Amino acid sequence: MVRSMTIPMISEDEATRCLYAAVAAALAAGREIMDVYQGRVDVQWKDDRSPLTEADLRAHRVIKEVLERETPDTPVLSEEAADIPYEERRGWSSFWLVDPLDGTKEFIKRNDEFTVNIAYVVDAAPVAGVVYAPALDRIWFGAAGVGAYRREIQDQDRWPLTREALTDGAVRLPLPASERPYTVVASRSHRNAETDAFIKSLSAAQPKLALISAGSAIKLCLVAEGAADVYPRFGPTMEWDTAAGHAVCAACGIRVTQYPDGAPLRYNKESLLNPWFLIDGGGRDE
Repeated sequence: MVRSMTIPMISEDEATRCLYAAVAAALAAGREIMDVYQGRVDVQWKDDRSPLTEADLRAHRVIKEVLERETPDTPVLSEEAADIPYEERRGWSSFWLVDPLDGTKEFIKRNDEFTVNIAYVVDAAPVAGVVYAPALDRIWFGAAGVGAYRREIQDQDRWPLTREALTDGAVRLPLPASERPYTVVASRSHRNAETDAFIKSLSAAQPKLALISAGSAIKLCLVAEGAADVYPRFGPTMEWDTAAGHAVCAACGIRVTQYPDGAPLRYNKESLLNPWFLIDGGGRDE
């Protein structure tokens, strides 16, 4: 039985303010990332053997700078500064949750499928989020009570970035339905036997099932926009990997739940590691 998580409601003004700050920070980070992407990419390795590049660090610095300027009273938890003790974090009623460069492996492979993820979390739920794919010139953003949108960024330096113009030229999500087979989106770099078994089980009821492989938080956004029906993730992810895309999905009425028990996916836990989860676009809340 799927148990929906009640997303805290914030005012339209607060939602717009948060989206404006997050979009501004994401675009600034995108400029730093693409500056590195167009040159030589040197890779370091963290203790957990995950890759780290100059782009991760430069994006982190500029995101923190923009968010602290726009929302000085809201703490920031970033993948690149995640050593804040739980004793301090547990008292946060709201905070920013950031992955400065999601899909570093895709960045290193130069396949363009990497994103900047910025979420505003209230009471353990992501209420506003921005996912920006700078190499694809595409941004997804959404907030509770405001809705979700996708926008192409042709020349971000000349985009009229004001709160009033935030949705100008953007398309509301989900996109209009089109004829296509039932579609599963899965990780490009982190597929495993459990995921393959789940996909195989779906194919019994969906003989024309289609499979899309994608990197980073783009997978969550594909379900939000209606290009895919379900995204199973039966492997390790961190809270900053999912929060922004979760917010975009939630703004479309899509549940993001733990698998297999259907409990809501929650944030700012003592351990920032996510459980397995499932995003099912076929059960949108009204």
